[in-house]
Amino acid sequence: MVERQLRRRGISDERVLAAMSQVPRERFVPDDLRSHAYKDGALRIGEGQTISQPWIVAAMTSLLALDGDERVLEVGAGSGYGAAVLSRCCREVVTIERFPSLANRARELLRELGYDNVEVRTGDGSRGAPDRAPFDGISVTATADESPPPALMEQLTPDGILVCPVRRGGDERLMRFHSDGTAQAMVPVRFVPLVEGDGDGA
Repeated sequence: MVERQLRRRGISDERVLAAMSQVPRERFVPDDLRSHAYKDGALRIGEGQTISQPWIVAAMTSLLALDGDERVLEVGAGSGYGAAVLSRCCREVVTIERFPSLANRARELLRELGYDNVEVRTGDGSRGAPDRAPFDGISVTATADESPPPALMEQLTPDGILVCPVRRGGDERLMRFHSDGTAQAMVPVRFVPLVEGDGDGA
């Protein structure tokens, strides 16, 4: 996976590549899909959600430019796979999932596999985690309309980076935002929509 799908498609951050090789992706997909775990595509995980293809996970992690000492927020825990990869690249991860069934499953699996620098919360990820802010990096794994939720931008450190897919018009792209308001459009993507305003943020 690392050589065929990631390095050949431009992922060059060695820390991210090492994390992708260490995290057992097959543990984060349903049992009936384990034989497809390392294929270059998204897989369903229940509740209408998916685990992103390996390249997307690696690309989003790389765009955060982590050096190992950061606190990172992930919006959309899903199966917990993205948080596991992030946890190998930074100091601590807070990840928020709005579906309790997915959050509970991710929490149990991450604990079982020893990812003890990850905190899984259930709630509305668009609100972020103000009690743990500021964050050096924020990764949003669902598509926002026009721009990321303001609450997330407000929870970045002065040098922080937020990575989020954004839909503007009919165009959906992965974008990198900086706390000073500048942004770069990266690659076309397709994610589930970001749902705001449900969940209690607990």
